[in-house]
Amino acid sequence: MHHVSLRTADIHRAIAFYEAIGFVMAERFTAGMTLACWLEGWGGRIELLQVPEPQPPPDPFGDEHYVGYYHLSLDLATSPDRPTDLPAWLSLMGDRLAPNPLPVLLAPCQQMIGDRVYEVAFIADPDGMPIELLRCQTQLDRPS
Repeated sequence: MHHVSLRTADIHRAIAFYEAIGFVMAERFTAGMTLACWLEGWGGRIELLQVPEPQPPPDPFGDEHYVGYYHLSLDLATSPDRPTDLPAWLSLMGDRLAPNPLPVLLAPCQQMIGDRVYEVAFIADPDGMPIELLRCQTQLDRPS
């Protein structure tokens, strides 16, 4: 995958947020008359596009009937901050983003997916886009 593209109401606010959580500016450009950029980090690239006349976004996290893009998922193993756990990372990001709050949509919890136990949490970017954070805690042995 080359990149994931996110439309934002305020590109400067979005850049500040994504840089605070560990992305680095790779390229600034325009797409037509729209300000845009690529940010790299966490093992991938995101594109931010300024929306000239933004409308309120849908709520993919809170609306169980929403169909479409759901969230961006970031693996703490690829975080430039190398946190030991999600609560530590959330605390660090809260400090970095202060005085702006870090919206936590789902507090850290454990989730079993296949043969792995993950620590999972959800936060929101400044436009309300859900971001999943996960960290593999354990891989269980499969029965023979």
